[in-house]
Amino acid sequence: MPRVLITGAAGFIGMHTSIRFLREGWDVVGLDNMNDYYSVTLKRDRLKEIEGSASMFGQVFKMFQADLNSDIWNGLASYKFDAIIHLAAQAGVRFSIENPRAYLESNILGFQSVLEFVTNIGVNRFLYASSSSVYGKDSSQPFSEKAACDSPESYYASTKRANELMAKAYFHTENLTSIGLRFFTVYGPWGRPDMAPILFTKSGIANKTIKVFNHGKQKRDFTYIDDIVNGIYLLTTMEHFPKQALVCNIGNGAPVGLMEFINILEKSIKKVITKEFVDAQKGDVESTYADTTLLQSLVEYKPTTELDKGIELFTKWFKSYFNC
Repeated sequence: MPRVLITGAAGFIGMHTSIRFLREGWDVVGLDNMNDYYSVTLKRDRLKEIEGSASMFGQVFKMFQADLNSDIWNGLASYKFDAIIHLAAQAGVRFSIENPRAYLESNILGFQSVLEFVTNIGVNRFLYASSSSVYGKDSSQPFSEKAACDSPESYYASTKRANELMAKAYFHTENLTSIGLRFFTVYGPWGRPDMAPILFTKSGIANKTIKVFNHGKQKRDFTYIDDIVNGIYLLTTMEHFPKQALVCNIGNGAPVGLMEFINILEKSIKKVITKEFVDAQKGDVESTYADTTLLQSLVEYKPTTELDKGIELFTKWFKSYFNC
């Protein structure tokens, strides 16, 4: 059986990616430090979903709870991996302004540990999570991988851009091939509770007021989780993995206004959400819009989940999980 190492396996994208690979006949080794940046209970429940999928599909899922900056790599060196997908990171634009050191330790030093491991064991199919936040405010729309990306708006964005440059340097010095995935706003079941879909839905159902930043003027390239995971799987298993250090947008390619997103969410939960319109927060970018030409040329990627359907699937999960 082919085997993949997925860091951040208890995370939102990590859980869905693990399940997809199990479904496709891969064994999965997961790594996650299970930190308390948000609900550890949610992370444990995600792991139960992965374990259930492994049993259903007759595959093996092995989970390690450890930090990237630990000696876990010595134990993992005994495994043969056909691919490594690095999704573990300290997430959150706003939190990076309050606690930048957490991002230095996880996103920079932790990424260095991953680079060293991938190089030492000789895996040539290596994908890692970057972010659309690397584009900042100065890049023209739609965001293209050709943009300089030299004016990040947050420390989080800076760490992700640094990851791309580190991977590129490792290609030049160690011949390490890689694809950095610039994720655009990902949503869906089992999402992060600090992100808008869960925050807005929870407040709406509880008849509480939400804060709408930048007076609702933001636009986001909302991308359903299954479309993201499909792109990850297609890139990982492509016949000829690029012999270079690529960065690649992975999004829907169709930005949606925040107010439109809220309106669709309100219809799905059958509630009008009380809104407080406030100024933009530090580090926020007003609009994100992915040019997915490169991704399409590599694997014929095509998102298939319309926003209405994606929100319907998300709210169905939300009501079931939170019993409301």
